[in-house]
Amino acid sequence: MKSIERRARETEAAPGWRERQSNLMTNKPFQWAFIATLGVVVALGIATAFASISSVVFSVLAAAFITLGLDPLVRWFERRGLKRGAAIVTVIILFILVIAGMLWLVLPIVISQATAFINSLPTMYQNLQTQDWFQDVQSGSGGVLGAVYKWVVDTISDPNFWATIGGGALNVGFAILGGLSSAFFIFILTIYFTATLDSSKRAIYTLISASHRERVVGYAERIMQNVGRYLSGMVVLAFFNAVYSFILLLLVGVPFALVIAVAAFFITLIPLIGTVLTTAVMTVISLFVSPVAALIVLIAMLVYMQVEAYILTPRVMSKAVQVPGSIVLIAALAGGTLGGLPGALVAIPVAAGILLIIKEVVVPKKALS
Repeated sequence: MKSIERRARETEAAPGWRERQSNLMTNKPFQWAFIATLGVVVALGIATAFASISSVVFSVLAAAFITLGLDPLVRWFERRGLKRGAAIVTVIILFILVIAGMLWLVLPIVISQATAFINSLPTMYQNLQTQDWFQDVQSGSGGVLGAVYKWVVDTISDPNFWATIGGGALNVGFAILGGLSSAFFIFILTIYFTATLDSSKRAIYTLISASHRERVVGYAERIMQNVGRYLSGMVVLAFFNAVYSFILLLLVGVPFALVIAVAAFFITLIPLIGTVLTTAVMTVISLFVSPVAALIVLIAMLVYMQVEAYILTPRVMSKAVQVPGSIVLIAALAGGTLGGLPGALVAIPVAAGILLIIKEVVVPKKALS
């Protein structure tokens, strides 16, 4: 690298180098413009090609992150006496069983309940209007609350709304097929990456010069281990949140508790803001039952937030890199803008890795300079 930079400086310092560049622009403007245009065209072509395979790039990154999240489980089995190969096979089998169980048992129930939930929203809203507390709040707010609730219910229960979001029924179908194919691709890649993680890392490490290899390998291993612990910890916390939400909604009599709990699992994978969003949604939905049910849900979720923040998170995430709340919000917003909910989920581990690089590489280097 230093030799390349030295040759570049020698070239710039060579007599007449800048004059030749200036003469090319002055004496041969057409040739200079052609070369410049060709460079722009090549850059646009590369950007277009990258954009056209963005879904593939995202699938590879998602599979890599899931693999890093499964790696702590592999190491856990190794610490319990299993050899590396047996631990990898065990984790892959468990991963396949979990995915198969979700597709066979959970997914059909969730789809049927989600369809029933959307279809029953108008009836639930009519029942809500008959409740005394709603009529009192409606009259006290000048009809604003009823108008807002009616707009939300009509919008969610309108099939054209979902078709418009997807760009039409045909595009919705293509989006579903694309999502299924991407999920299958990520599933296969995850199995392959999990089985070949160590050999792949060794192959990549051989590309690093021997003088820097030990240091780079040490940093890379620490970053991947911390990101893996972060991802696996977030899945555990989201699972606790989903189970707690499911039990809570069942106790207060909120219908379609399973659908809401499954949605809460994926949303609470986004730390800090995920639990807040699910709490707000669960409280609003509980109002269809009664204001007492909504109050119970709100108080119970606020208590759970404190338990999660001061008991569960420190224990589950004790060995993982900690991401400040502001970075979580920025990463989630940026990732969500670029790739929706999956983009937000991927962006936060990326931010965690960048923070670890800054903490372990940049800060010590600046301290010695």
